[in-house]
Amino acid sequence: MLTAILLALGLSMDAVAVSICAGLARPGEPFWRALRMPLAFGFFQALMPFLGWLGGEAVVGYIADYDHWIAFALLAGIGGKMLWEAIAGEDDGPVGDPFAWGRLTLLAIATSIDALAAGLSISLIGLEVWLSVAIIGGVTALLCLPAVRLGGRLGERWAQRAGIVGGVVLIGIGVKILVDHLGG
Repeated sequence: MLTAILLALGLSMDAVAVSICAGLARPGEPFWRALRMPLAFGFFQALMPFLGWLGGEAVVGYIADYDHWIAFALLAGIGGKMLWEAIAGEDDGPVGDPFAWGRLTLLAIATSIDALAAGLSISLIGLEVWLSVAIIGGVTALLCLPAVRLGGRLGERWAQRAGIVGGVVLIGIGVKILVDHLGG
């Protein structure tokens, strides 16, 4: 359960960072429109790991002897990418109205692609899929709503820190999996 929660926190940081940027871009957005973002992000953050898990279940029997290395590489790669983007200051945030359904769907897919690879890790380390995807989607939604609402007050500097924290958490989960498996 702790691994699923930490995974959810790490995966949600991209969505939280985008939510903060959306709040900065449109600080006076009505609650019902602001609610679209956490719902869309939570849905896609739950869907993508499930799809990754489905793909992982098909091959897990063939790679059981070195699955911990694969999980480590995937999580370290995703986390490293998040760290790089946060430190390098790459700005791929929303342009225009981030709460319009078309743009919001693209943002939700873009911020959840990392979760697809993490879904493979769910199958490799044997986490309960339904609980894991519910936790990932729920944590993302719960973190994104206040991020949207408070985005204007927190400033862009926090968005960079969210990406750094998310990257570090994902790398940490990968290291924990590797150490657990190598240690017996």
